[in-house]
Amino acid sequence: MAGRFDPLTRTAVRGGRTRVPAPTEAGAVTAGARAREWAPGRGVDLGLTLGPLRRGPGDPTFRTTPDGSVWKTSRTPQGPATLRVALSPSTGTAHAEAWGPGAEWMLDGLPALLGEGDDPAAFVPRHRLVHASHRRRPGLRLTRTGLVLESLIPTVLEQKVTTDEAYRAWRRLVCRYGEPAPGPGNGLPQGLYVMPDARTWALIPSWDWHKAGVDAKRSATIVRCARVANRLEEAAAMELAQAAARLEAVPGIGPWTSAETLQRSNGAADAVTTGDLHLPGIIGYALAGNRDADDAEMLELLAPYAGQRHRAARLVLLAGHVPPRRAPKMRKTDIGKL
Repeated sequence: MAGRFDPLTRTAVRGGRTRVPAPTEAGAVTAGARAREWAPGRGVDLGLTLGPLRRGPGDPTFRTTPDGSVWKTSRTPQGPATLRVALSPSTGTAHAEAWGPGAEWMLDGLPALLGEGDDPAAFVPRHRLVHASHRRRPGLRLTRTGLVLESLIPTVLEQKVTTDEAYRAWRRLVCRYGEPAPGPGNGLPQGLYVMPDARTWALIPSWDWHKAGVDAKRSATIVRCARVANRLEEAAAMELAQAAARLEAVPGIGPWTSAETLQRSNGAADAVTTGDLHLPGIIGYALAGNRDADDAEMLELLAPYAGQRHRAARLVLLAGHVPPRRAPKMRKTDIGKL
């Protein structure tokens, strides 16, 4: 449901909502593409399911097009790939096409990407607001990309800065050090790129980190992650606790960063984000009327959703019930201008 009853606010975007145009019936498979169809067996909302993978409106690795398609690039274990996925408006079947050396890998992972491993039936709303949000969004599924570094690096960029600053850094670095996305020539959305490989991230010079507005602490964390990328990618097949421990073994990665990463790479339904500046107050205000809630109170409020706490937090964010602002926004900075 969209429109005035479900506005696309900044909080809804934080909850993973992306506007995807109404789909049209899929045409013939594009020449040179590998293709796959998959019937989810239940309704899937592309904007809610894949929305958390989009890092801002100008993300060079993610696009939506007027025909209702979502385009996403990834650097898979087999190499770069571009995926286009759309849902049939009549049957709900997912029609996917992929290009590049990693095309088969992307198509093999299509069901997981669209939430096949997610179990919404395990979720039981315990608050009126959560129940209403859950009922209005039956197509919400938790995506699983199976790629850790793809979610980890933009999450590190979001540490301790505004999202606008992090999105700007992500755009600049991917467009400068990534590569143009493989695809169908004129049919490919303009400005689509594949993120750099681990070696390239590790070799970015200090002055380009600075020009992108990334301080030495965050850039050093990303370089450390790139140097042990293969070990970090193994976390995609681990249980939540073991995966978080693997990521947090890298200096500069804490519970906030590991949770935000594993929500996407592993589809972790219980990976609740702690250490966030705004989330405890939003959840405390929505569920208990306490805008000053801390992590401990947030976890207490989410305790009835054990095993599904991330889904519960997303539904609260998507509901948009946030406390009125009583202080100025966090000031935007750009160290690249210094």
